[in-house]
Amino acid sequence: LVAVTGHATRFGAIAASLLSKQPPTAFERGLHALGMLILRLTGFLVLMVVLSQLVYGRLSIETFLFAVALAVGLTPELLPMIMTVTLAQGAMAMAKRKLVVKRLSAIHDLGAMDILCTDKTGTLTEARITLAGSFDPEGQDSAEVAALMQVNSRFITGIRNNLDEAIVKGVPPDDGWTYIDDLPFDFLRRRASVLARREGRSWLITKGAPEQLLRICSRFRRGDGSEGVLDAEQRRRLEALFEAKGRQGLRLLGVAIAAMPSDCRALRREQEKDLVFRGCAAFLDPPKASATEAVDRLHALGVKVKVISGDAEPVVRHLVGALELPAQGLMTGEEIAGLNDAALAIRAATTDLFVRVAPEQKSRIVRALRRAGHTVGFIGDGINDGPAIHAGDVGISVDGGTEVARQAADLILLEHDLGVLADGVAEGRR
Repeated sequence: LVAVTGHATRFGAIAASLLSKQPPTAFERGLHALGMLILRLTGFLVLMVVLSQLVYGRLSIETFLFAVALAVGLTPELLPMIMTVTLAQGAMAMAKRKLVVKRLSAIHDLGAMDILCTDKTGTLTEARITLAGSFDPEGQDSAEVAALMQVNSRFITGIRNNLDEAIVKGVPPDDGWTYIDDLPFDFLRRRASVLARREGRSWLITKGAPEQLLRICSRFRRGDGSEGVLDAEQRRRLEALFEAKGRQGLRLLGVAIAAMPSDCRALRREQEKDLVFRGCAAFLDPPKASATEAVDRLHALGVKVKVISGDAEPVVRHLVGALELPAQGLMTGEEIAGLNDAALAIRAATTDLFVRVAPEQKSRIVRALRRAGHTVGFIGDGINDGPAIHAGDVGISVDGGTEVARQAADLILLEHDLGVLADGVAEGRR
């Protein structure tokens, strides 16, 4: 079923945003200020020459010619060449430090940067996500939950994320399941569903963010196989369990199922309701040992690091605590959605942690910080990071990122290490 095409699609909207004109960067603002200063000085000196000759009664054609010559002489004709040569030298120096420059003026912007927005995966963590285990709603280990996760991740269409890869690698496949249809993951639903058949029965298997998944569940399954009603008290218990796991640094994916009619051949979003919550899979992504030193170096250079993540609050707080990163204030994606741009600019300036953030909210945060007068850098590697990379004063991607992210970026890191970026800031200022 074709719903929309071209510019009306999500990918089309991303492509259009990359072509949109952004506010002047720090380099452009600085160059404009220098040009206006020279213009004012030239105008002042020319007027002084003319007025002085007028006062002494010696105003002549030679006076005007001298004033014009003075204006031409003060014009910095070699400025474009000098800038190009010095920035090109900087680009060569950065290349030796494994930082590829795509836009020469981005070197200046990197040096002027006072806020860096970054995701945690790959920059603050090792990006080696592994399946740490699975548990039922009572917190007990459950191989059945892992098996259901594997069915969903194996059959889901579209682009698999790193959590799907960890599930497929970590859980043996069950060949008794047959694929029928699926609803791929999207950032509004925060879940992915698969319609599969086993032993003559059809099942809807849905996995996604646990707190989002609970909203479409009406029951839960205990470890002994019995089912209970998912009332307000049980929901509080599950949310407390999720938070406790998150404080241990574990990322969670929930899974829920529902029996479907045997003649069902296609899935619709309306069918994602009254599910039975079965439990969660837990994933571990170790913190990067070098991240603490790199962030300290950036802070010493006057660059504040803000973490923008799609993960839950406990997971992000655990990582920040483990790395001993200086951070204050926290905002969720829901809070951001309830603020207009002016309010977001005020809140974002004093907030260092952003959790459960949707992709389109990343660019809103970047634009809000720029509106507050900051020079902002954004580092990302996904297709959905493209608009935020484009929105920053300096957009940064990594080698191995998606083509969209690398196309939108001004700088490309050849190593997933913030220490390389700190070297780049120092070189940009030099």
